[in-house]
Amino acid sequence: MYIYNVTINIDNDAHDAWREWMIGNHIPDVLATGQFLDARFTQVLVEEESGVTYSIQYRFDTMADYQLYQELFAPELQQSTEALFGGKFVAFRTLLEIVHEFTPGEQR
Repeated sequence: MYIYNVTINIDNDAHDAWREWMIGNHIPDVLATGQFLDARFTQVLVEEESGVTYSIQYRFDTMADYQLYQELFAPELQQSTEALFGGKFVAFRTLLEIVHEFTPGEQR
């Protein structure tokens, strides 16, 4: 299992519109591609001089799912973000592999 993590710092003046668009449009559009199992939209709890930082985490099963997303869907989805909020955000993307998941009381 894997996580595609997108960390974004959005300028304060675009924050409210961006957040509403992410929740109402962008994240549902990414999930509608069928390449991800679910998503988490989280705010990074640090004080920033300008802007607010978020992490969006998309879980997926196989690298083939991610590759297909990158080839068929990512360019258009990223372009729509740039068209609406270009110059108002900085983003970086990270791939993570889930090595082991733990639950409380799990036996060692």
